[in-house]
Amino acid sequence: MKPGRIIPIICTALMLGALSACNISRTAATPITHYTLEYESPKMEKAQVLPYVIMLKRFSVSPDYNMLPIIYRDKAFVRNTYSYHRWRANPGDLVTYYLARDFKAQSAFAAVLSYDSNLRMTHTLEGVVEEFYERDGEESWEAVLGFSVTLVKMHEPDVTRQIVLQKQYRLTQKAEEKNPESIAKAMSQAMEKASLMVMEDVYAALAAEDRK
Repeated sequence: MKPGRIIPIICTALMLGALSACNISRTAATPITHYTLEYESPKMEKAQVLPYVIMLKRFSVSPDYNMLPIIYRDKAFVRNTYSYHRWRANPGDLVTYYLARDFKAQSAFAAVLSYDSNLRMTHTLEGVVEEFYERDGEESWEAVLGFSVTLVKMHEPDVTRQIVLQKQYRLTQKAEEKNPESIAKAMSQAMEKASLMVMEDVYAALAAEDRK
């Protein structure tokens, strides 16, 4: 190579490197917004305290929604995710935590335990988050929340009597605006409604057991 060509080549390489670094820096600097659910625990009608200890097991999640990025559906058979808008925790953990929090706030049972507790329980409540996404329509967007729960009686030798309650819940809540923040608010509203429904159904099922 001729000596006179070395300097231009070096300069070109440095310029390309600087441009590449600039692009990487701009990409890395893009902020990621993390969302969570936020609502006051719903209140059941005042009821007699039932003598049962319930443990909420950690909910599993459908493979389609087992991730942190917010998932949206804008046409049939397609699910996409935002690059910079994510849930603060896995949808299964969010649903499990808020259900446990709301159950504890009622004081309707002898005790409510989290899934990592070592205390003995009389029943477990387990479930699967089946839907947790944003559905985009031409006129509006909405949050879609769907999950199933199973209430299991512990220490019951008859397997046919172990299942006290098994039910699915599916709610949609219209978002105020077409953006992820409004979806997080709508998902919170859906979770608030679903939580109250679960608590009332579990209480009714256990009250019926208590009368036997």
